[in-house]
Amino acid sequence: MSTATGGDLQVAPVPAEFEPEFVEALTDVFERQIAFNQVIGLEIVRIAPAGVEARIGMKPELVGHFAYNRVHGGVISAALDAMAGLAVMAAIGARHMDEPPARRLQRFAKLGTIDLRIDYLRPAIGTYFKQKAQVLRLGSRVATVRMEFLSAQDELLSVGTASYIVS
Repeated sequence: MSTATGGDLQVAPVPAEFEPEFVEALTDVFERQIAFNQVIGLEIVRIAPAGVEARIGMKPELVGHFAYNRVHGGVISAALDAMAGLAVMAAIGARHMDEPPARRLQRFAKLGTIDLRIDYLRPAIGTYFKQKAQVLRLGSRVATVRMEFLSAQDELLSVGTASYIVS
């Protein structure tokens, strides 16, 4: 959020980190309350105002090609969609740090994916995978996010962009 005063552009400071109860509540939603995230084994690693991170361990239920033991593209897409949604929630939470955590958590009721694009760059083969997402723009009605699906060695396997309705 920026405001113009006297020709100078002033940017509101972004908090360095969230309160533990805010992080715990979002982690609970994504790891335990969203059933599909449990199916794919999504584990939240970091929730910060500047971005979010998670990981997924490989398991037989995620295989998309039996001969190569690689992750199904739908799993990659779903994981990146979840991460983008979490990143938007973190950005909205950071925008309203003047409110208590419980009030900020109520702001996500209308959040929904309106556009999702995934580019599959390399086969996802490995023991576990990392996901990252960061909000590129948070408007009053729409947010735009960039996501990454990485190998355990940080090799970029897939990238995505998404738009979310936030109001």
